[in-house]
Amino acid sequence: MIAKKRILVVDDEPGILRFVSTSLGLAGFDVITTVTGQEALQFAETQNPDLILLDILMQPLTGFDVLERLRKFSQVPVIVFTAHRDIADQAMKQGADGFIMKPFVPDDLTKKIRAVLDE
Repeated sequence: MIAKKRILVVDDEPGILRFVSTSLGLAGFDVITTVTGQEALQFAETQNPDLILLDILMQPLTGFDVLERLRKFSQVPVIVFTAHRDIADQAMKQGADGFIMKPFVPDDLTKKIRAVLDE
């Protein structure tokens, strides 16, 4: 049996977390969620996700902060999601592996995740 790919989803909006978690679960992924950047860093270290889906506009740690700290100990692929193209471009320059613009449809998100995992 092939193990499910584990995705860590980080967003401070519970509604988005539920939507993304449900969508990815239905697509066959094992999903872990958190609403804080600090917990995301802890999960990245202890839960060994195959990919992190990271919101940028969070507080007190932003997605940029999380990405910077994460890259000090892990090269796990990171896809950022945001409603702002300039923020997505900046995240790519800081080491993100991809981005998806909000709002998005579940199929587009799943395709993007599979593409990054296959690289």
